[in-house]
Amino acid sequence: MQLEKPEGPAPGPRSRLADVGVVHASNALIAFLFAASAPVAIVLGVGLKGGLSEAELSSWVFGGFALNGVLSIIVSIVYRQPLAFFWTISGSVLVGPALTHLSFQEVIGAFLATGILLLVLGLSGLVGKIMKLLPMPIIMGMVAGVFLEFGLDWVRALWDDPLLAGSMTAAFVLLSLNRRIAERFPPMIGVLIVGIVVILAQGSFNPEGGFGYRFVTPIVFRPEFSLPAMIELVIPLAITVLAAQNAQGIAILQTRGHKPPVNTITAACGFNSLIIGMFGSVSTCLTGPVNAILSSGGRKETHYIAAVIIGLFAILFGLHSPMFTKFLLASPPAFIATLAGLALLRILESAFKVSFGGKFTLGALVSFLVTLTELTLFNIGAPFWGLVFGFAASWLLERDHFDT
Repeated sequence: MQLEKPEGPAPGPRSRLADVGVVHASNALIAFLFAASAPVAIVLGVGLKGGLSEAELSSWVFGGFALNGVLSIIVSIVYRQPLAFFWTISGSVLVGPALTHLSFQEVIGAFLATGILLLVLGLSGLVGKIMKLLPMPIIMGMVAGVFLEFGLDWVRALWDDPLLAGSMTAAFVLLSLNRRIAERFPPMIGVLIVGIVVILAQGSFNPEGGFGYRFVTPIVFRPEFSLPAMIELVIPLAITVLAAQNAQGIAILQTRGHKPPVNTITAACGFNSLIIGMFGSVSTCLTGPVNAILSSGGRKETHYIAAVIIGLFAILFGLHSPMFTKFLLASPPAFIATLAGLALLRILESAFKVSFGGKFTLGALVSFLVTLTELTLFNIGAPFWGLVFGFAASWLLERDHFDT
């Protein structure tokens, strides 16, 4: 096995308690609010379009928060680094088109197969070599094609509910104007608060069957392993975990002076994906924005404390996922559309920059266009074919880019 060894023994309970400070607690709270707002809205948006029930969505959220929270606590303590794990947002978006022609059980089978692939890559140490096979612009062209619909839904929400969507968008703009404020108080938290205030003022919160205290009853799904689902989802999901999510989180932690264990992170994502997949949750990943917030203050040696705290928050949130799921589902459609669209706005911008800012631009364009069609071929969805045709276009017409 190629797993990295921790530097020195893990800190004891007394040492961990002594390291807890206001800075770490506040960073953990801010990062948690970010993770519990727009990303959840994205999952619900995908699930609603795919016909998932409220109970199925609650189980997804439970796995994505509670079980990833446990993983975050364990790995962060062992390596004394802020290693917060949640789920791949890019992968969640990929699932949406797949649910239009695949059953949820088939999709879950693909989740488990992706977990096995990630676990093997992490244990073998082949992560770096595998990622070099497919150029990043082509990958991000596919990501841009998948994410574009969420951006368009946000624009449509401005027309459908201008007061709600407009107020939330104004909050996003105002809080994004000052970089220092945005770093300490993520704009998406302000967007969430403003959206809730407007919903209450409008009286447009309509929960079916009432809104009260509810504890989670997770669903253990029986996976179905079908070849079309494997072909369509496993490789794209693994790529989004490794390239669109883990790479970002690792790069952010490196800039903060940490040495994230790449192989261990990949193996941990694979192992946990096998567990949370049984509850209907998409693949685990190392999150970039959350770890950026967790490592933004305090001594580097104690940043891991913030990850432990957010792990505890995540466990509590996951255990009460039915309440939070019902809250979001009872909100106007424009609320979820605006939350999801604004949350993905910067990611979509980054995807376009990477796709069309250098080499492999033709392959990236083909990947983007094919993915955008949302058409299926041999019962396999467009994101997979976007990667295939994008790579083929670059291999045939941009061959010189592979040699440099």
